Amino acid sequence: MDTPANSAVAEPARETPVYGHCDVLVIGGGPAGTAAAVAAAREGAEVILVERYGCLGGLSTGGLVSWIDRMADWRGNLVVAGIGEEIMDRCGKDTTLGPERDVWGSKNPVEAAYWRVRTAALRGTVQWSPTVDPEILKLVSHDIVREAKVRVIMHCWVVAAIEEDNAVTGVIFESKQGRYALKAPVVIDCTGDGDVFAYANAGYDDDFDAESAHARLNTSFRFGNVNMRRYLDFRMLRHAEHKDVMRRAAAEGIKLLAHPTPYESVALFLTPKLAGYSALNIADLTEVEFISRDVARKGLEFYRANVPGFERAWIHDTAAQIGTRHARRLSGVERITIDHWRADGRYPDSIGLCPGFTEAFPTLQIPYRSLVPESVDGLLAAGRNLSADTKSHAALREIPECWVMGEAAGIAATMAVAGKIKVRDVDVAELQSKLEIRGAIIDPPDDGRGREDDGESMESELEDSIHWRAVDEQRAFD
Repeated sequence: MDTPANSAVAEPARETPVYGHCDVLVIGGGPAGTAAAVAAAREGAEVILVERYGCLGGLSTGGLVSWIDRMADWRGNLVVAGIGEEIMDRCGKDTTLGPERDVWGSKNPVEAAYWRVRTAALRGTVQWSPTVDPEILKLVSHDIVREAKVRVIMHCWVVAAIEEDNAVTGVIFESKQGRYALKAPVVIDCTGDGDVFAYANAGYDDDFDAESAHARLNTSFRFGNVNMRRYLDFRMLRHAEHKDVMRRAAAEGIKLLAHPTPYESVALFLTPKLAGYSALNIADLTEVEFISRDVARKGLEFYRANVPGFERAWIHDTAAQIGTRHARRLSGVERITIDHWRADGRYPDSIGLCPGFTEAFPTLQIPYRSLVPESVDGLLAAGRNLSADTKSHAALREIPECWVMGEAAGIAATMAVAGKIKVRDVDVAELQSKLEIRGAIIDPPDDGRGREDDGESMESELEDSIHWRAVDEQRAFD
């Protein structure tokens, strides 16, 4: 499609009707947005949550990224609690695949081997990184916002920010019903891609490492009618044969590794992760959708013919939301850097935790200031669009950390509205106290320090661990 340079059409001036007012307006109903809306409402705020799809949970549900990643540190101490822990508890054991609490942090080789192929062991250590049924996670997310009396508006796409005196005071959204405005003294950008702060001309970074799994796109899918027990026996007990099959698949352009789910008849595929595409380019997004589903069809044919347990499999579903890992990152008052994390990991304005990449890294304290724009007022950013460098972002973009940031942003927004102050002037000590009362964890257990190590070794471990899942998947083919 050829478009002449600088071509444009003129749109007539118009007035946009106001759809509603609220105290706290949350844009994006993923993990961060769900937590932000619930936290603000539980503090007594009138909250509106705007979501462009037909369910809450974001990539954890609509994107089928139902593998939740680590919620405990390397010694098995829970570090992500609060609303995130509540959501996982409410999903229930019957629809969650993960180790019992008494083996979190175990280095027993048998336990680690068992949970490694079930995506819950890393570097020989059993992790609390559960896989949950995405449909149950949708229902739980819907329940929790309704119980908190959050007003949810779905199937709406924000297209502009409303600004007054260098402060965001609302948004414009488009929908089947038309174009409307929503007004609020505080807006929380939980879009993941930083859409609201980009519309508000807040500073942001969009640099990324084009070669890493951190920047890749994919549309996930699941196969049904699978015998996962038979497949896992094949993968673990006939390891050389499994590798040979995966090599033959890779030679045909099929780099797929099946992940277990809570159900033995369903397999999850979070690959292929496609490099060189932008999460902000609609042509790229469209191409990834086509490629991912073509690979699902081709992969199903190969798996049925060659992989034990998949002889009668079929495509259960493909994700409604494309899997994006990186787009824009806020230029915040504080920018989390990998150097600071490696050296210390502490921030005085901690609002929650993120487990270290490796045992050599301390548990990171996530600073409130990483959610606050450098200059624009009336706005917070929570989720994978926080202020961080690319290497630290690789862990901070995960679902548990999004719950952590969302809960803190929701409470902070309510404090700003109640006190009629700017979000950057919120009393951090009071915010921390409110978070702890609500069950969040803001200080690492036993200081969260890992083993002492030299910088060169830590850098090597970091490079491996940032891509640990891609590395683990690749080993199946090498």
